Amino acid sequence: MFDLKKIPNNPGCYIFKDKRNIVIYVGKAKNLKKRIKTYFQGKNLDKKTQYMIEKINNLDYFVTDNEVEAFILENTLIKRYQPQFNIRMKDAKSHSYIKITDEKYPRIVIARRKVGKGRYFGPFVSANERDYILHFIKKTFKLRTCKKLKKKPCLRNQINLCEAPCVGLISEKDYNSKIYKIKKILSGKTNDLIKELELEMKKLSEKKKFEQAIKTRNEIQSLKNLQERQNVKREKKYDEDIINYLKKDEEIYLLLFNVYKGTLFNKKEFIFSYNDDFFEEFIIQYYSENKIPKEVIIPKKIGQSVKLFLEKKRGNNVKITIPNKGEKKQLIDLVLKNIQVTFFSNFEKIKSLQETLKLNNPPEIIECFDISHLSGTSTVGSMIQYRLGKPDKNNYRRFKIKTVDGIDDFTAIAEIVRRRYTRLKNEKQKLPDLIIIDGGRGQLNFSYKELEKLNLNIPIISIAKKFEEIYIPGKINPLKLDKKDKALQYIQEIRNETHRFAIKYNRLLRKKELIG
Repeated sequence: MFDLKKIPNNPGCYIFKDKRNIVIYVGKAKNLKKRIKTYFQGKNLDKKTQYMIEKINNLDYFVTDNEVEAFILENTLIKRYQPQFNIRMKDAKSHSYIKITDEKYPRIVIARRKVGKGRYFGPFVSANERDYILHFIKKTFKLRTCKKLKKKPCLRNQINLCEAPCVGLISEKDYNSKIYKIKKILSGKTNDLIKELELEMKKLSEKKKFEQAIKTRNEIQSLKNLQERQNVKREKKYDEDIINYLKKDEEIYLLLFNVYKGTLFNKKEFIFSYNDDFFEEFIIQYYSENKIPKEVIIPKKIGQSVKLFLEKKRGNNVKITIPNKGEKKQLIDLVLKNIQVTFFSNFEKIKSLQETLKLNNPPEIIECFDISHLSGTSTVGSMIQYRLGKPDKNNYRRFKIKTVDGIDDFTAIAEIVRRRYTRLKNEKQKLPDLIIIDGGRGQLNFSYKELEKLNLNIPIISIAKKFEEIYIPGKINPLKLDKKDKALQYIQEIRNETHRFAIKYNRLLRKKELIG
């Protein structure tokens, strides 16, 4: 396959490829030969790494002058190839941004993704906080909201919510002055802006421009009110990031708090697969795309070369703190507490479901299947996944039914169950703790037989909608639960989400058929 003896002892990056010559993993090393040997001669490797090694058909490597350059190159290669086995650093939730549009008289809008020209701020974890800030800015600065500039002032101008740039009631210079202030607010520099406005108000008063001075004073007061709402602060003159994580079942659950001069400014959530180098890999990937603060507070040591990488990218010193006591240790513990609340707060309903169904293990990962059609046409299947009590939309799947004509929900559900778990088994991916089928005994039996053919022992149930009865393989009578039972409510929640997802896909296909 390849000769390990020819690999040099230099620092650099290595690339693993599969039999199709597709890059499946990119890594970096202080010593290429020693690092690569650990994959093929090492012991006690985790399941994911073992599976990756089975897929390696070829390797390539790049020599660098030092480990810092290796970090930079590694990040470039990961961005280029998006390898299967490197950590996928996507936010656990999809948060929205506030966008200032790129127009002559810019508008301020909500953006779900960074698409198109303009300046983006966020993402905002709390929709309420985002909407409050948006409302505050529009009310305070009276920006235009119309997509196209009108030829005469609209109702918003008449009720003093817009200064009508469409007809020149405010100059482009004065309008852009408002945009400058808004950018300061959204960048977290409210203190700086208040100082600027106080100086501006003083100058206006000295020039006897009292009407403009009053407007500026009102802006200052509004900003101070906003600041009071946002300030749960520790007195700092610089920015910090606080990072902590929790490992559970080969998965990493990580939170990162952005703190701007002592004020908690943002929170970001990540879930990704565990590997031995996950923490340093996360640090490199995250800070290659995001601003590097003066101090990073973390729970474990990182290599000196990672610190040098951060300082080289920031262009200044970066303080790495691993606290054992005091205020910063309390902050690290606070992040850990948030991880428990954010990712594991639904344990009660998971435990209830485990007890009701008498499962050996808590059903932390649940997959649910449904079939949707219109009088036997446009038949589609859907599968959704719940992880730790919450929908994991990155793992939702849609299926076009390939083997069924007409109305045959039993065979259709069997097909999608077979396809899903054949793939997971072949790729040695993690299986769910429980499978739920939307349907009655027939749908359950067809699905259960597919699992038997695959030699998979996964707990499986179905829920029949008419009487909300739970069918379990091997039991003659269905399980009937009280409407207020937490386990039943959890099953219904999952089933309803699957049904919604299936109908949405069915409608999409029917629309395409009508258009086509």
